[in-house]
Amino acid sequence: MNDIEDSIRKKITKVLESSPEPLDVDAIANIVGIENPREIYEHLRHIAKSIRRSNHTKALLMIPPKCRRCGYIFDLDEPKKPSKCPRCKSESIEPPRFIIRSTS
Repeated sequence: MNDIEDSIRKKITKVLESSPEPLDVDAIANIVGIENPREIYEHLRHIAKSIRRSNHTKALLMIPPKCRRCGYIFDLDEPKKPSKCPRCKSESIEPPRFIIRSTS
């Protein structure tokens, strides 16, 4: 990993640790100064791995995406925003939100 990616991930981690509420990728990108919010998902995957490996006192928590039309809640293993609801086929999906909290 290069220094720029490391610095961005540290900023994202700090933002998610200090946020009073879960944030979506648009909000995270805006705070850390990334133009393409989709880049945040890759950083979140790496942050989640790093947190799991380094200690078990913190966790990256995800409020899963939800269909705005029918209310379907997506069951995801990793951070991403689905493009379409499998139940009603709507593309109006509320994005996942993230926060880092202590597990103890």
